[in-house]
Amino acid sequence: MPISFRLDPASGVPFYRQVIDQTLAGIATGALVPGEQLPTVRTLAVELQVNLNTVAKAYRELEIRGVLNTQQGSGTYVAPVQVERDQVERRRQVVQLANEFLARAAAAGLPLEEMVAELAARVEEHKP
Repeated sequence: MPISFRLDPASGVPFYRQVIDQTLAGIATGALVPGEQLPTVRTLAVELQVNLNTVAKAYRELEIRGVLNTQQGSGTYVAPVQVERDQVERRRQVVQLANEFLARAAAAGLPLEEMVAELAARVEEHKP
């Protein structure tokens, strides 16, 4: 399989949306390249232990966006286009990741100040 899909039931993000986000991230990072075949709806649904309609909905939305192409009897492939995230989508993802981060830190009983300090240190490490 080109990328390993994982679902996080604790994130609050619908499973179909997680499949969409992971597919877009895979394309954006180059883990998925144009022309690459994705798992079938059935295969991915079984692997993720979700209803077939969940994966079908994600694939259908990605197809509508022009990110995937489905060829009847052949499979679903990454379309030959570059994925560009608009500012609204980018902001939505930032907020989603921040919410997930905060929820996990709180669930682990970690102080917010300590987490923010660690993030700031990581930012400093990666500055050119």
